[in-house]
Parts: sequence; structure tokens; C-alpha cells
Amino acid sequence: MTSSTTSASSTGAAAPDFDARDHPRYVLGHLHHGGHAVPDSAPHAQEADRRLSGVSLLSDTLPAESEPRTTAFDYLFPDLVGNAGAHLPAGTAEVRATVVRALRDLGAGMVEDPPSSLDPLQGAHNSVNPPVYTYWGQFIDHDMTAATESDPVAFDLTRDDLSPLDPDLVRTSMRNLRHPALDLDSLYGDGPALDGATTQAASFYDGIRFVLGEVALTTTDPAGSIPGDRIPPADDLARDLPRDGSTARIGDGRNDENLVVAQLHVALLRFHNAVVDWVEAHEPADCHSPAETFARARQLVTWHYQWLVVHDFLKTVCLAGMADQVLLAGPHHFRASSSVPVQPLEFSGAAYRFGHSMVRDVYDFNRNFGRGEVVLPAAPFSLLFAFTGGANPPFRGDTTVLPFNWVIEWDRMVDKGSTVPDQFARRIDTRLAPTLRDLGNEGNSPELTPSMRQIQKRLAVRNLLRGYLLNLPTGQAVAEAMGATPLTSQQLLQDNPVTVNDALRAEGAELLTRTPLWFYVLKEAEVQGNGNTLGEVGSRIVCETIIGQVIADPYGFLAAPARWSPAAGVRFEDGSVIATISDLLRFAGVLPMAA
Repeated sequence: MTSSTTSASSTGAAAPDFDARDHPRYVLGHLHHGGHAVPDSAPHAQEADRRLSGVSLLSDTLPAESEPRTTAFDYLFPDLVGNAGAHLPAGTAEVRATVVRALRDLGAGMVEDPPSSLDPLQGAHNSVNPPVYTYWGQFIDHDMTAATESDPVAFDLTRDDLSPLDPDLVRTSMRNLRHPALDLDSLYGDGPALDGATTQAASFYDGIRFVLGEVALTTTDPAGSIPGDRIPPADDLARDLPRDGSTARIGDGRNDENLVVAQLHVALLRFHNAVVDWVEAHEPADCHSPAETFARARQLVTWHYQWLVVHDFLKTVCLAGMADQVLLAGPHHFRASSSVPVQPLEFSGAAYRFGHSMVRDVYDFNRNFGRGEVVLPAAPFSLLFAFTGGANPPFRGDTTVLPFNWVIEWDRMVDKGSTVPDQFARRIDTRLAPTLRDLGNEGNSPELTPSMRQIQKRLAVRNLLRGYLLNLPTGQAVAEAMGATPLTSQQLLQDNPVTVNDALRAEGAELLTRTPLWFYVLKEAEVQGNGNTLGEVGSRIVCETIIGQVIADPYGFLAAPARWSPAAGVRFEDGSVIATISDLLRFAGVLPMAA
């Protein structure tokens, strides 16, 4: 894509040497959503469930002194650690068993029963936010967090004696395979092989541009055909992830888990390539080698991405003004460090899991699987998992790469002014879509026990049990630590199914007065944000963590001179800037330009 001649070099910021940043980044292979990697070198790895640890770390391709480095997890509210009253009950074995039963019942009740008479395309549970924010949030999560556990036995959610872990064990046993600074290591890995260097991610690149995959025009069966229309521009076939066979050749295999996040990863690959073109056209005097051009392009891509996460994503899903408060006054509770990066457990284990409630049963995906009804009137959630390289079999066995009829039409996913019910994400609330009751792509390995299979398939139950296991503080305790007014019992009980309220009131579990943080954050969004945004506690945890990580990044846009903004970045041909996620998709060439 060509653009105007405005030069981003006017900021005076030098392009940092990204190849020298700390250590190479982990390149993650296939890892299920909700799974936790266990490196082969970890204690007990041989006893670990290999389905959960099936992740390619690739560190054996590098010399020992260059091996990738993990980062840490810790609690956001250290004063609550060890305070029994700030946590769910965990006294005797009988009490713990009571709490676990109540959490299982609560999780089961949070998922709606499949509607018997309602059209699934109706908008009764819609927010005002387009679906892109659901999967952009997932992309951000994959870029910030990938948990690895050196003691998988301790973290086994199916244990009969499930109880909160000692906080020190959590701190020492859990490590993060991602650098949490939103530096797009899930996209770039450790960069291309330039000047004779060896990198894990070398196969991602053709020179300093990302390799792209082409969609399939025919099926694996010579006699078969692919139904539907090509998505405009019809001659643009570079709309899939690059693949070895059907396996995506990308920095984080979780981004080939469902088709929306996979197509978003494709968009980021294309955005980088378009920015390389822009830098070569408009800043040739500042970049004297491919390495310098790549570093400058990566800098611009990362800064645009970070700016959009703060000013578009956070300002859409969080309470009005919260992101600006954190930007202007700094985080009150989270103190991020560039030298010792830490990811808060209250964020990764509870608050940021709000996106699960935004998932729809069906989507208006494109003209073939959506309005236009060339093939189906909508794309069921299950098919978004079936038409990926991570499915079993990949692409349902019809093709070895993405078939042309499943290229996304982003205009159906980004319109904040749409009048179409299925062009919105669901509300952020305690009612999860029926499709999340029994995840078809999870828990299918014959090696799993029935108990493990059930937990893997039931997302809400898994989230609640894991929060208990990680010894996360309650929603009320976090609210009080923040100086916020906790939700009342009446607010926690309002508009719930009987099964949910029965679980909250379960004798001995005390969930109504010591509410699991994940449930609390979702209910707070119902009460304070009408399901369109997070409430006060959720918004502050999410904003402080994400903005705090960017503040701590010495290479991030907030560290640039004069507080960098897209006005100093790449521009379209008419001089306009990238101010929204839609603009980024347009610059990448995957969303039609506005008329």
C-alpha cells in the first residue's frame, strides 16, 4: 500500500536494535486455549499431561547463552496474600470440598441453556461493541501471557483434594513464556535471520517481510469443489497464515486456534509488510540496511499497535475515563518493571478473562457464512474452530490450508454503528453463550480422564477452579483494597438463574460474601457497565496492567520523545492517520477503503 510522504522520523526517535532485546522470544507451537505449557526440562515434565504441554519451544536450535527467557507472575495486591478473610474459604478438607462443589455449580449455571424458541441471531444479549473486540482481546492475551508450570501435579484441577496453592509455590512454579510488554513477540518471535544471525523465527520471513499463506481454490479431493464466492478483492489470495503442511508457521500457535484470531494475525502480518513498504518509500535516508529498515518498521508497527490497544481497545471495553486516568496519573497498584517483567495473577487468572463472556454462538462472518447466505446464514462458533490448522482434522480434511470461502469480511466485525444484531459481541456479564457449555475442540484426547475431559470442555468451571487453585483474592477484597465500594449481595444476586444464586448461597462456601474474582468482575460489568464495559474493579485491573506494561517498556510508544501518537506514524495516501483498529485493517489491505 502506498501512503503520503509524511515522515515518522520527525519524532527524532532512533530505531532501537530489537535484535538485542534481552533474549530471543519463545516460539510457541500448538497449545490449546486454557492449556499450560510444561517445558521438557521442567521437573515432572514426563509425568505431565502431554496434551497440555504439547508446545514447541525450539530453544534447542539456539546456543545455550541465547536461550529464550521466561518472565514472572505475582499477585497484584501483596497485602492480601496470606489474609484468609480476603480469599475463598480453605480451612478443612470438608470446607474445601464444599467450596469446590459450589464453584462447579456456579460455573455450570453461568452458561445459558441453549435457546429452544429464540432465534440465535436475535440481539437480546448484545453489547454495543463489534465482535472484533472479542478476538482482538484474545490476540492481546496471547501476546502477553503463556503460562508454564514446573510442577504440573500441583496445578492439576482434577485432584480430589483441590485446594488453594501456597502463594510462594505459585510464584516459583509459574512462569510466563511471553514478554508482557505488548511488544508483539507473538508476531515477530526473535526476528528474521539478518547478517548471518540464527533465529527461531527465520522461517516466518522472506527477507524483512513476513511470509503469507495463500488460500485454497480447490479441495483435497480432485472431484470436489469449494462452495461460495471469493471475498473481494477476488484476486488477493494471500489471506492465510503461512503453513508447513497445515501447521501455521507463526510465533504463537494459539493464534491458529479459531478463525477470527487467525485472520487477525494475518492482518498484522500484512500490516507489517505494508509498513515496510512505507518506510522504504518515505524514510530511505534514515534506513541504510535491511536490518535498519526492519527495526524501523517493527518500531512503527509496535507503536501503532500499543497506541491502539490503549486508545481504542481499552477505551471501548473499560469504564469511560479509566484508561486516561491511568495514562495521566500512572497505575495506583501495579508497578511494572522493564528489568523484571511481572504479569499480575489477578489480571491473567480473572479480570482479563472477561472476554469469554463476549463470545457469540454464531457470527455474520462473510457473504458465504452470514448475510447473503451463499452457503449458510451464519458461521457457527464451532466452524470457526473447524476451519483452522489447529483443528482435528485441519480444515475438516477438505483442504490443507484455508479455503477461499472462509476469508473474513472485516466490515462485518468492526462497525460500531451497525443495526444488525449478529454484528455485535455479547454483553460482558455472567451469562456465557450456550456454545461454551461443551467446547467441541477441547477435552477430546482419549488419554484424558473423564474428570479432566469435563473440566477442559467447561470453560466457566475451569476458570473458577483455577482462580481458587491460584489463591486469588475475592472480588470484595480487591474492591476494598482499591478503595472502591464492593457490590452488595443484592447486586450479586440480581438477574441470575436460580442455579447461580443457589451456588452463591451454598452453605459453607460463602461465595456471596467472598465472591470469586472472575465472577465478581463479570457481575460488576452487568451492574456498572450495562454489559458494554467492565466495571470499576475490572477496568482498573485491566487498564493498570496493560498500560503499566507499556509504561515499563523502554522501547514502547510511551517512551518515545514527546509522547508519540499516530500523527507521527504511517499515513494513508490522503494523509489520514491510523486511529482505530479499522484503520489498521485498511492499511493492511484486508478491509476495503471507505468510499
